Amino acid sequence: MEILRTITYQQNNGSKMCEQALGRVCDGSRRWKLPADGEQPVQPHTCTGSTAEVSRIITDPGTGKRYCRGKVLGKGGFAKCYEMTDLTTNKIYAAKIIPHSRVSKPHQREKIDKEIELHRTLNHRHVVQFYHYFEDKENIYILLEYCSRRSMAHILKTRKVLTDPEVRYYLKQIVSGLKYLHEQEILHRDLKLGNFFINESMELKVGDFGLAARLEPMEQRRRTICGTPNYLSPEVLNKQGHGCESDVWALGCVMYTMLLGRPPFETTNLKETYRCIREARYTLPSSLMSSAKHLIASMLSRNPEDRPSLDEIMQHDFITQGFTPERLPSSCCHTAPDFHLSSPAKSFFKKAAAALFGGKKEKAKYLDNHNKLAKEDEEIYKLRQDLKKTSISQQHPRADEVS
Repeated sequence: MEILRTITYQQNNGSKMCEQALGRVCDGSRRWKLPADGEQPVQPHTCTGSTAEVSRIITDPGTGKRYCRGKVLGKGGFAKCYEMTDLTTNKIYAAKIIPHSRVSKPHQREKIDKEIELHRTLNHRHVVQFYHYFEDKENIYILLEYCSRRSMAHILKTRKVLTDPEVRYYLKQIVSGLKYLHEQEILHRDLKLGNFFINESMELKVGDFGLAARLEPMEQRRRTICGTPNYLSPEVLNKQGHGCESDVWALGCVMYTMLLGRPPFETTNLKETYRCIREARYTLPSSLMSSAKHLIASMLSRNPEDRPSLDEIMQHDFITQGFTPERLPSSCCHTAPDFHLSSPAKSFFKKAAAALFGGKKEKAKYLDNHNKLAKEDEEIYKLRQDLKKTSISQQHPRADEVS
């Protein structure tokens, strides 16, 4: 989803905008401002805080478009990611900026070209959108969808653990994006919390295709060990090649981490971590729901052939039998959500359902007999969905019947 923001100053056209930019400071917060009293004016055309200088005002040599580089969003092996604003449209991108000096060797440049080739063909709601790339004498610029809520890693760092409904919400979106990638015969090979980005609407996007590769037949699969240590699968460590099942393993590690706040195979040293991975040795606390434990255990099966497919994951009891919110509030980035409807709301939905569908006593009795709050909330969620579907075709109940 495109996130549009407005730079807070008045301009009539892009040309004038760029001219005035040369006399002002782009401070990375999407606002143009003059230096405060006593401050040294910052030169708008350079960034002096990095080994490879990156211009504040960047021009695409091919199109003539100008962009303002903002704050750093993240760092990778070859690149830094910045906010970057199109000075004509005010549209914000996440710009991956790679200095030519960092990819001077042929195999390094080939890696970047391959990432661009794979990513630019993708178009899915739960995959970070690729928009454009260009080069100048100093850098390569890859313009991607801007996700203002950053990544799942940032959310979990603040929250420590997530609730079951949140995990279902995010898992469904990850599986949706991952299924699309696999249908395009693309393996991600680096699924982890830091590569799941959250946009303004709290939608998850799978991103960072720096290690992605085309799916190959078993005998032609790459034997290279690549990825993030805590999320590597046994077959990758044993140099047996990376397949769709390896992405499913990483997804199991992701689910475990979201629920418990730590990766399943994390130890004090890498050698021990790899030993635990090869043996598929980890602990499942009794505090987890049985369905959650079963799903994690299936995804973390030592034998790749024993792991569930993405469709099977979506049909698992953990996904289908529990409450999943349609949307999450942005407060979920820092505070656990409260999914429990207030008593007046619960009363309303009970009465409205009875008025629409009949059997008021039976339905009320059925709901009242649910002792566990989670079960009751699931039923209310279903009633809400039924109300939406039937509100057009059925007559609204009288006010005295639902109040």
